[in-house]
Amino acid sequence: MSNRQPHILVSNDDGYLAPGLLALVNAVRPLGRITVIAPEQNHSGASNSLTLSRPLSIHRVAGGERDGFFFLNGTPTDCVHVAMTGFLDEKPDLVISGINQGENMGEDTLYSGTVAAAIEGVMFGVPGIAFSQTDRGWNRAEDAAKAAHDVVAQMLVSALSKKHADGVATLLNVNIPNRPYADLYRWRVTRLGNRHHSQPVVVQDSPRGEKIYWIGAAGDVKEGSEGTDFHAIAEGCISITPMQLDLTHHARLAAMRANGWDRG
Repeated sequence: MSNRQPHILVSNDDGYLAPGLLALVNAVRPLGRITVIAPEQNHSGASNSLTLSRPLSIHRVAGGERDGFFFLNGTPTDCVHVAMTGFLDEKPDLVISGINQGENMGEDTLYSGTVAAAIEGVMFGVPGIAFSQTDRGWNRAEDAAKAAHDVVAQMLVSALSKKHADGVATLLNVNIPNRPYADLYRWRVTRLGNRHHSQPVVVQDSPRGEKIYWIGAAGDVKEGSEGTDFHAIAEGCISITPMQLDLTHHARLAAMRANGWDRG
């Protein structure tokens, strides 16, 4: 970063009224110039969805503890996308998202709107960090926010905040145990673990006698060995997972070419 004050864009998927967002913003204010653009409503599980079927509106909060926050009637990805492509005069130096109510580990990251907001920044060449608390309920959100401050501060002085030779911005997925701040000094750089399949859908009858379906709970941990995000959290540590957007299975790509899948 240059000597100027870094500009940090903050979003989330729980909505602009979420306690985790407010705690995160208050914690990182000393680190730079803050712009908050968050969804008007909860969009947990929205992943990287963009709203293409209707126009979007941004409104500014006036007064109260969220004074100056902006909220948008769309998804987390919408928030960052609109910010990057016209709402802001210039790109921020960092995008941070959260603090999410509940963990985003293993396959959760594919569904997470929290992670998606950070990903959208990375897609525009801006480093992104997604923050989640492992347990729901906002217990010790202020402590988690203090820990998030430390991670952001480390990021801003780290080489990870610079442009890399491959041109790809850094993406970090951070999970924080619901513990007192004094217990959150242990960090572990991890890989994503793996879950069993999700629980079955919950089937009910609507008042009209139609079948309705609720998505089941996430699957239990399948692979949580040492080095994974699941293992770090089980040990009471903050889990920091560097992620990438390249979904290509490079080993399988080479094997398919070697086995004659290329034609013509």
